[in-house]
Amino acid sequence: MAKRVRPAVPPHTAPRRHATPTAARLAATFTPQLATLVKSPPEGDAWLHELKYDGYRIGCRIDGSDIRLISRNAKDWTDRFPGVRGAASRLSVRTACLDGEVAVVLPDGRTSFQALQNALSGTPSGARIEYFVFDLLHLDGLDVSRLPLEERKLRLRRLLARHEGVLRFSDHVVGRGAEVLSEACRHGGEGIVSKRRDLPYQAGRGTGWVKTKCVQRQEFVIGGFTDPEGSRAGIGALLAGVYDTDGKLVYTGKVGTGFSQASALELRRKLDALARADCPFAVRPPGPVGRDAHWVRPELVAEVAFTEWTEDGKIRHPSFQGLRSDKRPRDVVHERPTLPPVEGAAPSAPGGGGKSRAKLPTRRKTKRPRKDA
Repeated sequence: MAKRVRPAVPPHTAPRRHATPTAARLAATFTPQLATLVKSPPEGDAWLHELKYDGYRIGCRIDGSDIRLISRNAKDWTDRFPGVRGAASRLSVRTACLDGEVAVVLPDGRTSFQALQNALSGTPSGARIEYFVFDLLHLDGLDVSRLPLEERKLRLRRLLARHEGVLRFSDHVVGRGAEVLSEACRHGGEGIVSKRRDLPYQAGRGTGWVKTKCVQRQEFVIGGFTDPEGSRAGIGALLAGVYDTDGKLVYTGKVGTGFSQASALELRRKLDALARADCPFAVRPPGPVGRDAHWVRPELVAEVAFTEWTEDGKIRHPSFQGLRSDKRPRDVVHERPTLPPVEGAAPSAPGGGGKSRAKLPTRRKTKRPRKDA
């Protein structure tokens, strides 16, 4: 297992404090800060870089014995993750608000959204659900969200120091963004999230946090499906789309791989319950797909990995990764990297050139459970 990274902060690059913690009541809900997609990660010591985890974004609100796990769209998901709730209950705090990602870690150390879906559906796998915590917004009656990120993470590390297990501190590397991304991609990761060290927490999407991906991947709205062929069961392919700037659902192609037999049958059950007579896309897909498809109300969101966008707005080689119940269909659009990239971003393409010397933040490899466990 790789040695845990604890980056030192050079005195000349340490960010100045923008505020001091002030007394404040614990917020009733959780509104996350979101990252903007960029083509290449920022360079320079003003930025720190974390691994991009492949799971569900979750805020953990602790108010005495009342502990709630809240999704990015403000749904109470406490019952979905009882192990995370139990671990949070053992923290030595009266009130707190944590920000992080709930994920399943594979034996090789990678996180997997599909494995998390399997674990939540009750599929036996021995998977361990963990909570990677990367920010702290409130602590024991104090609003710490206005502190610089690095100061918040220092307090968070101290809070989790004696309790790591299901709760995992999300470590980081300062500077060397291109190298960190290259290493993440080489190890099969999804990408990295880069954050300004000196900025306070700010809910919503901005350029203080940016994400760079190793592969193309985003959410799509399901507008229909085709019948299975041959020995396949459930569905043949999902018909996917995104909303344009006029609020119209635009067809982006078929997603016909990435399903197990069980997941295809479960998808068919959910889609049949959403059946509608007319096509939900602004323009009906051409040919046999448009003539023979089963249309559904556009209420389900699928996570899809793919190789590229074509010139006519379709996705190539798509693969279904799972449903995203934490995303609103109307928020699903064609994700485009910012161009030009944010201030301080490297001009070169991600993952290019030479051997990297940057060390990745540690992801603990999991041991396979014994059969008699």
